Amino acid sequence: MSKKMEAIHEMHAKSNFLSDFILGSQDGLVNVLGIILGVTAASVSIQIVFIASLAALVAESISMGAVAYTSTSARRKQYLKEVEREKFEMRTMPQMERAEVKEIFREWGYKGSKLEKVTDDITSNPKAWLEFMMAHELKLAPVAKGQPLRSGVLVGLASVVGSAIPLVPFIFTSNIPTGVMWSIAVSGVALFLIGVYEAKTTVGSLWASGIRMAIIGLVAGIGGYLVGRLLGA
Repeated sequence: MSKKMEAIHEMHAKSNFLSDFILGSQDGLVNVLGIILGVTAASVSIQIVFIASLAALVAESISMGAVAYTSTSARRKQYLKEVEREKFEMRTMPQMERAEVKEIFREWGYKGSKLEKVTDDITSNPKAWLEFMMAHELKLAPVAKGQPLRSGVLVGLASVVGSAIPLVPFIFTSNIPTGVMWSIAVSGVALFLIGVYEAKTTVGSLWASGIRMAIIGLVAGIGGYLVGRLLGA
């Protein structure tokens, strides 16, 4: 494998890791924070807080991991299906497929002899032709064979970690108002750091990304509090 292809695969792996990590950790954290705020608004029992939160942690982590596995597996199956369809069209309708390649390059600003040359270069190499059509006509990215399992495990573990964060303060205090205050604070900081990590590994302002992530998560948590307050009353 060339260095360029290795770099591309590494970039895809980092992108998949980032999206899976954020999906699992943010969802788990927000879900359990909402449950904690909702339960504490309707109940004064620390035992109920722990039971509800731990039940949500287990169920959420398994569910998120399973969803990540099945959705990534479905994307892989779709990609492989489209690969076979594209191969069939390249064999049976090469001129039409060539015209599609030319049209893409024309949209990129190629004209005249340069347009013909770059089209010939791509269509003379079946592997390059196929990958070009998958990426630029169908807008599909390849999914590695082991990616569904990796995504499922990573999202599940990230969900466990994220779900545990709002619960940590209640390990050190049995006072519910104090625990809630610290749970919100710790969750806000964790969400902010997740947003910062996202910005550092992609693009964007660290502060803006962190604050946006924290606001989204805390607003969702407040929704749980309002439901608990309403039904508890």
